[in-house]
Amino acid sequence: MPTASKLDLYKLHAAEYVKPKRPVLVATRPARYLAVDGSGDPNGPAFGAAVGALYAMAWTIKMGKKRLGQDFKVAGLEGLWWTAGGDPSQWMIDQSKQSWRWKILIRMPDTVKARCLVMAAELLKEKGRDKGVKAVKLERIAEGKCVQMLHVGPYAAEGPTMDAMLAYAKEQGVRFTGRHHEIYLSDPRRTKPEKLKTILRHPVK
Repeated sequence: MPTASKLDLYKLHAAEYVKPKRPVLVATRPARYLAVDGSGDPNGPAFGAAVGALYAMAWTIKMGKKRLGQDFKVAGLEGLWWTAGGDPSQWMIDQSKQSWRWKILIRMPDTVKARCLVMAAELLKEKGRDKGVKAVKLERIAEGKCVQMLHVGPYAAEGPTMDAMLAYAKEQGVRFTGRHHEIYLSDPRRTKPEKLKTILRHPVK
């Protein structure tokens, strides 16, 4: 018996996930995400625990949808980043990690509703794998027009890429607004820092 095709959100919204070597403007539509909020150093245990809870929920929801004939590919990790009380003249990457605030994300299909999270959390609790899942929320994020560029290299070396994006925004007569958005294309556990690929995105007005 033929099986239903698996939804790939990155392919469906390919125009939003371009990987240009130079900054470009992209138009993004409102999207639904599983999200966990946190603060501090992303190399610390809190960030790792949040990522674990996020993926546990994402895969549990996916398997539930698959049984209903609504299978989808679990999207990659994304993140929104900002600072609390930081120096606005410096990029966040150059400021103390104690001031960092983050919201890590996994994009979900529009068919995923709040009740899906409740059911997934209950199932994970039954299996004794529910650590941290109460912090996972379903959020709708609308960024609209953004400047976007591919960054290749360590996360700590994003400054020049952001400089290029900011210069391009000024050329286009727009200004940065909202929060810095990163879309991770590489697994840092398996990829050398100099080869990491990350889409950098920043909303503009």
